[in-house]
Amino acid sequence: MEETIAVEKRHEEFVEALGPVHTHIENDEISRLSQEHRDYLEQRHGTLELDPVPDMSDADPYNWPTSRKVTNLAMVAFHAMMATFTASSIQSAFEAIAMDLHVSLTRASYLTSLQIAILGVAPLFWRPLSNRYGRRPIFLLSLICSIVGNIGCANSPTYATMALCRAITAFFISPAAAIGSAVVAETFFKKERAKYMGVWTLMVTIGVPIAPFLFGFVALRIGYRWIYYILAITNGVQLLLYTFLGPETRYLRKGVQHQGSPFKQEFFRFSRIDPTPIKFWDFVQPLSFFRYPSVVIPAISYSMIFLFGSVMITVEIPQLFGEKFHFNTQQLGLQFIAMIIGSVIGEQIGGFLSDRWMARRRNKIHTSPEPEFRLWLSYFGFICTIVGVVVFLVQIQRAPPLHWNVTPMIGAAIASAGNQIVTTVMVTYAVDCYREEAASVGVFITFVRQIWGFIGPFWFPPMFTNIGLYGSAGVAAALMIVFSILPTIFLQWKGQGLRGAV
Repeated sequence: MEETIAVEKRHEEFVEALGPVHTHIENDEISRLSQEHRDYLEQRHGTLELDPVPDMSDADPYNWPTSRKVTNLAMVAFHAMMATFTASSIQSAFEAIAMDLHVSLTRASYLTSLQIAILGVAPLFWRPLSNRYGRRPIFLLSLICSIVGNIGCANSPTYATMALCRAITAFFISPAAAIGSAVVAETFFKKERAKYMGVWTLMVTIGVPIAPFLFGFVALRIGYRWIYYILAITNGVQLLLYTFLGPETRYLRKGVQHQGSPFKQEFFRFSRIDPTPIKFWDFVQPLSFFRYPSVVIPAISYSMIFLFGSVMITVEIPQLFGEKFHFNTQQLGLQFIAMIIGSVIGEQIGGFLSDRWMARRRNKIHTSPEPEFRLWLSYFGFICTIVGVVVFLVQIQRAPPLHWNVTPMIGAAIASAGNQIVTTVMVTYAVDCYREEAASVGVFITFVRQIWGFIGPFWFPPMFTNIGLYGSAGVAAALMIVFSILPTIFLQWKGQGLRGAV
């Protein structure tokens, strides 16, 4: 009886934690501002409870109207999506590419693996440049060169030429997929960061299944080379939108004098924003986060979930379903609807609920909660991914040849929901730990995720062949428990001390 009452009490506390939020946190930094600065912030935001505290300038992205912040985030998030979208765009067309370029189906799939690897490494180059010259010039250059790369892919006569053009495109389309975390941190206050970080991470995630879903129709109806032309046209539209609607979000509050009107600073400044000289260390600095447990543990935990909950399912659907059910490109593309639905559902927990969760805790203890409190929500994601991957593999194995049923895709949807929860929670946690290094944190996590995702497709087929899909489901579940759940438990236990240990 006492245990029942205790459980009910905990349930009531959880429900209460999701209710209306009213914070009354005293910010010591506000008390040190001039009265003019305080009046400006009060008029601009209607409150002084701001973390971080903005400058007294309309050019400071924290002071932008919400509509402008959201518009800019939408463009950056879509740009981030285009990185994974471009990489997975040809997944439904592997067979057509193999026949056209006279290569094996496995070798055709390497055109996707190649881009996955480059998307992990290229941001190491773009991060220091975007820190010095701003996000806007890098995004504009990214799109111009991506257009060229995609047109090159569309006209490639050989496999080697197409691989080269795919590599060029991946290199230039990659910036937003990594430094998008910095744009969120530079634009939105901490109390709303998970919700908007979730928009960015969701777009990165759903780019993977949306591309083969859409381009399965294109490959079947008008030919796979039109996939590349459509990508180039999309990049051109993005370029126009950025030119007129994409302001600069890189804004230094210390050690720099801002000259010119806010409009000029946001749209017509292409000179250096940060005068600090660029050194070789700047290009490899994000890799130093291997020494930071509060970043490397979330990166590893998330990467293992991403490998099975996203990469494995998307890469293996064309091969497993094509072999067992003899699907054409259009039928293969339709399978990815499940992952899109699952990712969108998962983001409601990873983003919106995550902010509410932290806000209620802040209100209860009357101070900012430790970032580790956010990690409680990640366990929902771990469990969903494990269950979903097991259902996906087991149900494919059980299905008779040429007799498709929906159950494997239900598993894929559950796994995708879990993957998205883990994505948003882990990335937001790492950024909260080192907000001033948001760009480096995003680059590091992207590096770990993409390199691990690149390796996976090389050992998935031998695993399936040697131990079957039943055994593979057990291996996947074990790896996610060991490398995702257990490290997160350790991080919650020792996270506060680990953050101050380096």
